[in-house]
Amino acid sequence: MKSRFEIHSRFRNGIFLLSIVLFVSVLVYYFYPRSMQSQNNFVELTEFQQQIDSLKKLAVQEKKEYRIKPFNPNFISDHKGYILGLSAKELDRLHAYRNQDKWINSIADFRKVTKVSDSLLAVISPLFKFPEWARRTKNDKKYVKKKYPVKSYAQKGDVNKVSAEELENVLNVPDFIAARIVRYRDKIGGFVNDIQLKDVSGLYDHQREKLLSLFTVKTPKIVEKININKASVDQLIEVPYFDFETALEIKDFIDEQGGISSFNELEKIKGFSLEKLERIKLYLKLN
Repeated sequence: MKSRFEIHSRFRNGIFLLSIVLFVSVLVYYFYPRSMQSQNNFVELTEFQQQIDSLKKLAVQEKKEYRIKPFNPNFISDHKGYILGLSAKELDRLHAYRNQDKWINSIADFRKVTKVSDSLLAVISPLFKFPEWARRTKNDKKYVKKKYPVKSYAQKGDVNKVSAEELENVLNVPDFIAARIVRYRDKIGGFVNDIQLKDVSGLYDHQREKLLSLFTVKTPKIVEKININKASVDQLIEVPYFDFETALEIKDFIDEQGGISSFNELEKIKGFSLEKLERIKLYLKLN
């Protein structure tokens, strides 16, 4: 039987050429146009992003230009009043009031003088900034510092002998605060001075004042002060406020300076704070 797919020799070259044309066309369609289209899309996206960035910058700039900062309503100019949304009549009332050498001292005064609407006032009143003296009223109550009963030295207890339970009951402080006072006292071998109660973590000022109204250091720890200009690192570590690194830095600093004539010179040491200087002096001397 003859093959049904047999092609005459006259058509073979034509079919072969057509196949090549079709194959090349497919390659061109899938590669060349796509790369051009991707490139064109990238350019368009870049231009679009640049437009967005410029609009954002413009919006931020406009926001900065038109952002209204807190202001004193006694000094509203015509231009500022226009920006705030005040009418000409409202501004005239304000200016007439100020021309009488009178002052707007509250939001209520501003409403009463200008007769501005409540809706507008609710928007602009958070921006009002009155001076300190205007914010004070006759009804302001001055804070009265609580005073504790004053006891004589003889009537006071010894803070170096009081127990945690007694502190908790008498001072009405939490048990952990009372225990912390006693624990710190034992750690340093006893208080040398009342000022060392400032070192107790978590003990508030009013609690310390109440404690000192009832107790004081009657049997202070006997301390032989160390000459800081001659002290070794081991001796400096004995001071409750110095760790090894601090003691080493102090020793190096004093050696470099050839000695110090004032404790304030220690402030030159990087990281050294004079906050506890008065307590440090309880253990050190200059000569």
